[in-house]
Amino acid sequence: MLTVLGVFFAVAPAVVWTTIARTRSVGFVIGGALLAGAGLLIGVQQGWIEAPGPDAHLLFTVLAPLLIACGAGLEGRHESSPPQKWISLRNGAIGFLGAQFALTLVAGLLYALLLGEGADAPPSKALPALPPGITMTEEGISCGSGGCWRAMTVTSEDGLSRPEIIRQLGLQRESCRSSGWLLDWRDVCVGAKDNGRNVTVYAGWGY
Repeated sequence: MLTVLGVFFAVAPAVVWTTIARTRSVGFVIGGALLAGAGLLIGVQQGWIEAPGPDAHLLFTVLAPLLIACGAGLEGRHESSPPQKWISLRNGAIGFLGAQFALTLVAGLLYALLLGEGADAPPSKALPALPPGITMTEEGISCGSGGCWRAMTVTSEDGLSRPEIIRQLGLQRESCRSSGWLLDWRDVCVGAKDNGRNVTVYAGWGY
């Protein structure tokens, strides 16, 4: 269900444009750009493209109406006065895109507010990929006074010691990277710990 809603969200501006486009040349260019943007957004939704989803949705709902407005403006330079039917379609399109932007903005603000609670942990993809010979035995989420984090226990199939495992993973020191562009201002910090029995690799939020 969420996948269907995500695809509809992505292709909706292109569908709207097809109802108000009046010229073939501009119509195809703007329509192609909107479909390309929809494809990129769907790629983010499905995890094929590495990018923060909430930020990508917000940018898409800002840029898509601007692109449509530019297309309508270009068509207006080469076309006579539009018929009343087109004006009604245009007003409906403006209302639809405005509602889509408002819903996205509200959802984005709610998402940003939830970030301040610190009750979530980074997704599994925040944990580093394991090199050959090192396997995961357990993964879970833990929470404490500093928030929540995701951790996995790893072992070596080649008999490496715990310090050697950490060196093999390249996690001698904790490293952080940005989690998002606009809405998610946190960093994802990844590191490894030798707890005396095994090695724990963790990913947590940095502020």
